[in-house]
Amino acid sequence: MNITRRRYFGGAMKSQEKFLNRMAAEGHRLVKTGKLTYEFAPCTPGQYEYRVEYIGHLSRENAEDYVSFLRDCGYQVFYKNINVDWNVGKVEYRPWAQKGGRLAANETTLHRELLIVEKEKDGKPFELHTDPADRVQYRKALLRPWLYALACALALSALFAVRFRSVPWAVAAVLALLGLLWILWRIGKET
Repeated sequence: MNITRRRYFGGAMKSQEKFLNRMAAEGHRLVKTGKLTYEFAPCTPGQYEYRVEYIGHLSRENAEDYVSFLRDCGYQVFYKNINVDWNVGKVEYRPWAQKGGRLAANETTLHRELLIVEKEKDGKPFELHTDPADRVQYRKALLRPWLYALACALALSALFAVRFRSVPWAVAAVLALLGLLWILWRIGKET
């Protein structure tokens, strides 16, 4: 008998991965995902393992190619959303994404920013990025949205701090600057 669990992880990919692997260890295999739901079917406990990967920076074509590649490798793949908003016709601008993926709509990668990749346990390590250069590129892709968000927060906070001569806005600007410097340091460290 299938069971459904309601969870929202947002961008907390490691927490989502732990949840899925815990469910698999208890004998529940993922069969379907929804905005807030995960549907599981019974299986042998510990038979499957999961990885969660961010693909919101990819163009639709590159995301589809990557999913095809994973399926050709024998993996089961599910799309998952980061945001929970119900609407039709929305377009999201992602300045950090690669060309072709900057405008995300319902037909592209909007509400399909994450991949849940399932592998049957075979005793071998389950890693999606084994090449060091590939790992660096993936980590940079994870950090870029934060870089843009913090840069915008810094610009707006600094503008409001100067315009309104506001100490709380100045503190917000300093915090955004520190976060921005930390992200830049992490990106520099990756190369």
